[in-house]
Amino acid sequence: MIAAAGVVVAACVGADNPAAVDAAQFARGAPDLIVDAQWLARSWVVYDQDLNEDPCSLAEGGVTPGVHHVLRFTVSTPNIGNADVFIGNPLDHVAANDGMFEYATCHNHFHFRHYTLYELVDPATGKVWRAAKKGFCMVDTDVVADRRGPWAYRACGTRTTPGNQGISVGWADTYNKHIGGQYFVLDGGDGQDPVPPGEYIIRITVNPPFTPNPNDPNDVACPFTDPDGFCHMLKERRYDNNVAQVPITIPSLPAPTGFGPGSADPPDGNSLIWIRTVAHIRAGSCAECGRQRPTESIRPTLGCRGSARCTRTATPPPTGMSRNCC
Repeated sequence: MIAAAGVVVAACVGADNPAAVDAAQFARGAPDLIVDAQWLARSWVVYDQDLNEDPCSLAEGGVTPGVHHVLRFTVSTPNIGNADVFIGNPLDHVAANDGMFEYATCHNHFHFRHYTLYELVDPATGKVWRAAKKGFCMVDTDVVADRRGPWAYRACGTRTTPGNQGISVGWADTYNKHIGGQYFVLDGGDGQDPVPPGEYIIRITVNPPFTPNPNDPNDVACPFTDPDGFCHMLKERRYDNNVAQVPITIPSLPAPTGFGPGSADPPDGNSLIWIRTVAHIRAGSCAECGRQRPTESIRPTLGCRGSARCTRTATPPPTGMSRNCC
């Protein structure tokens, strides 16, 4: 369901008054998104990589193709609340002109605005670098709690194909470090200043606070506000638990197999087949991924964008898919 004010949670009731709908939803429960700091902390890795992935991810991140010094990391955003994050079909939001989605020309589908903010911070100076990733699509990828809802949200949708986006109670939406754009470029290959060796912080904010951009006529939506007056795309039970910060070290010299705890999870051929398959599905309907239902006996589990570490225990995904995006 789409209220006039913007995105609503799944436990909704019929009403013409958005305020009445909102009050009824929160009387019955509310979503609560967090960032999995432990997964982030064990996933990051620094290495040199030939970025020959989907050209759309390179273009949207402003990254020149070729070999770059990169910091890759995994981001998982569990819903620990007692109601689903419900987005529904992006095409409905576009038709309503509510500002929730923007059209990605290269990817030929819609990206949700202001879902997650990736920042690399120099704690000594406060300088911030942005990540290459720009596009997000919310679907259930990982089971994170014993008390959970059904596997409900599986389809990102396209410009012509309906989707069904959201995050169920007890599930997470996970962006594995090997997918397109899931990195910081450290050598200046994305137009930003090079990142010198040293101590830094990866800061991830889900459903971040923002103010609409007055210079962008499409960035006008402010569906919900927090007590400080900042806008949020999604209404939650609380906003003070939306940030995870992890200290990391950028080495002076790159290690042959990568530096950091995530070096134990290299992008080998098997994992890349899975990641590319999953990325293609996310750009489309996720129907194929539906045949590879997440394995609920392991954590992290397999989902539409699941952990590459688990692929060896899963049925191989369908072949012939090469899209690598959100």
